Amino acid sequence: MIIKTFKGETETEVLLKVREELGPNAVVSSVKAIKAKGLGRLFKKTTYEATASLDENPPEVNLPRRESMKNIFKNNPNIIFEEDEKPAQDNNPLADREALELRINNLATMIEKRIGEGGAVKNAAEPAQEGAPVTDTADDKNVSCIRLIYNQLLENEVDEKYINMIVSEIEPTLKKDAPVENILSAIYQKIVLKLGKTEVLDINRGKVKYVFFVGPTGVGKTTTIAKLASKLKLDKKLNVALITADTYRIAAVKQLEVYANILNIPLKVINNEAEMEEAKEDLAAFDIVLIDTAGRSHKDRRQCDDIERLINTIPAEDREVFLVLSVTTKYRDLEAITEAYSEISDYRLIFTKLDETMYLGNIFNIKLLTGAPLSYATFGQGVPNDISRIDAQTIAKQLLGGGD
Repeated sequence: MIIKTFKGETETEVLLKVREELGPNAVVSSVKAIKAKGLGRLFKKTTYEATASLDENPPEVNLPRRESMKNIFKNNPNIIFEEDEKPAQDNNPLADREALELRINNLATMIEKRIGEGGAVKNAAEPAQEGAPVTDTADDKNVSCIRLIYNQLLENEVDEKYINMIVSEIEPTLKKDAPVENILSAIYQKIVLKLGKTEVLDINRGKVKYVFFVGPTGVGKTTTIAKLASKLKLDKKLNVALITADTYRIAAVKQLEVYANILNIPLKVINNEAEMEEAKEDLAAFDIVLIDTAGRSHKDRRQCDDIERLINTIPAEDREVFLVLSVTTKYRDLEAITEAYSEISDYRLIFTKLDETMYLGNIFNIKLLTGAPLSYATFGQGVPNDISRIDAQTIAKQLLGGGD
């Protein structure tokens, strides 16, 4: 374990020193202001001191069944913003052909093995819905393979109606006794295409962008905002400001205050639309303003109206709205939440708490239910590192059991 103290004239300077010397895995345990004592305090500026640590040999955690979501998304830890995209690759899931073929082959090997064991297919539960595409032809290799994939998706909490939709779309295209790789590749590609292109922050320098974060209480909106603010400020060198309308939770305001102080960025606390209008005037020179809203019950129409009025203080062309959801929430609750927020505004989807589950079916379910673009995923409390752009191929592979 390495433990070091860093000093600088500003909090941002101190944090940059930590990052440069110890890297992104360093843990900052404290940041404090050092004020001069005695008569010297009249002539000397306040300086800052941070204590940080780095575990050179972090303990390995043995997780059941598959690699943790946190490690999977850590494989691509850098946030990619809209201006950094490579559209040709995003529009074509098969652009990196070699990588795709490798993934398909690995998954095919796994399924061949399970089919070869016999018992896994024989004992697999029959599809519950009447008229499901998987029928009762046990000698058909295609059916055996599809049934196994069907149950794998069910296990990962993909809604059965979406599994049936995928199977019904690819089944007519398959030849009899098609190789496992062909069947798996067809389903894999279908999932990737239905997940669609990820849409993240669209930043145009020179014009302030207001970004609202909405969603139920406890899903991690405030921490997500802190992660994005840190990335925008430290990596993109953007002029960032914060607004919080979450005055119902004192802890949320205090949490943002801490990050605002560390990043040396302004934080405005507002209570209503009139104060939002005043904040707009004060923050007109900034590149991007991230706005934390209070967690509201989707069952309370009055509370939803409050958020809608707040969002509508900003013209549609100057704002973006992200609906923040926990992937651990029950699908039926997510259905109700997304329906309520769809009446407020169009939104993009952020999923949190991927480190708290092994099942990602809700990401696929909600994408297909709402049609809203996927955006970011978070997988831990670490600021700013535990966030990444959602990758459709990673999600598809995990849904099919490719993380074993």
